[in-house]
Amino acid sequence: MGLFEDVLAELAERRQEFREQRYVPRDFVDKLKPLGIYRASTPARFGGRPLPPAEFLRMIERISTVDGSAGWVASFGSQLVYLGSLPLDTQAKMFADGPDVVFAGALFPVQEAVPTERGFRVSGRWKFASGCMAADIVCVGIPGDDASAGKPRGALLRPQDVEIVREWNVEGMRGTGSFDLVVNDVEVGREWTFVRGGEPVVDEPLYQYPAITYAAQSLSVVSAGVARAVLDFAEDVGSGRAGITGAPKLADRAYYRSALAEAEAALRSARAYFYEAADEAWQGILDGDGVSDRRNAHLRLSAAHLARTASEVVDRVMSVSGTGVIFSDHPLRQLVADAQVPQSHAFLSLAMFDAAGAVFMGQPPTVPAFR
Repeated sequence: MGLFEDVLAELAERRQEFREQRYVPRDFVDKLKPLGIYRASTPARFGGRPLPPAEFLRMIERISTVDGSAGWVASFGSQLVYLGSLPLDTQAKMFADGPDVVFAGALFPVQEAVPTERGFRVSGRWKFASGCMAADIVCVGIPGDDASAGKPRGALLRPQDVEIVREWNVEGMRGTGSFDLVVNDVEVGREWTFVRGGEPVVDEPLYQYPAITYAAQSLSVVSAGVARAVLDFAEDVGSGRAGITGAPKLADRAYYRSALAEAEAALRSARAYFYEAADEAWQGILDGDGVSDRRNAHLRLSAAHLARTASEVVDRVMSVSGTGVIFSDHPLRQLVADAQVPQSHAFLSLAMFDAAGAVFMGQPPTVPAFR
């Protein structure tokens, strides 16, 4: 087996461990680094190996097929593009020990910060810091000012300046370690703050790709991996299991075969649109055209559509899988819970459909931070 397959095999053995402790530990995150996950969005000038977005997204999908939580944590390897607007000197310091920097953030709720001569004094509590247990650098959200055109800022801190409160009692994506962050009166230099989606200072192709959109895609593709795991499980189990009443095995039932076929077609169709949009946007950058508002709308729409379709696929399989799924230890139950999470993220909500439609009609997007 290759290195990627070795890591996936270990993940399959440890995913229940991660679920029980509610986070992916640093030792496993360190094993993702040689795969290029955490240098995929690091600027080449700082030793990174920036990947075309579709290539990175396919890696996250493969990981998510084994475990959605690990895929979700790994997906944040894309979010170093957020930091492309930091001064180059700051970025040089951030990557001084190497390109494989693990980033975690909890931007909301935005907490007040007191301006100082050199930056801001930061205090507060933030939620949903996925992957924070293994992070090398942590981000929290503070208010914007005139210099940020009123847009909220992210303030970067060292992990030792942050208290992690392990409040994460959920069913779906339980292993993501999306804990709360608490900061008590820490001064952050202005050069260590950024505007999410701000203009990058790195002149490399990946930094022309819309940062917030890339984050949305990275979370959405996790749902595709989970849905693939469900379909693989349903095909395998359906081929060999008979009902407890003596009824024909699932694969001998027309409604089961039809449901799986419909689910397969739906998932593959949504994936095709998702990756087609990513490839077209990337080619536009390579051709010197950038990413137009219309292309960005396709990226956002295809990401929201994929997350929703994946959840619907999982629900469809669940509905035809017989009485076994009512038991709490049935394998599908965890996969169903994981599949429901991505579509609930603000980046992938139903509002994205209206916003994309508005752009297609020549109107402004109807949600903030659409690109």
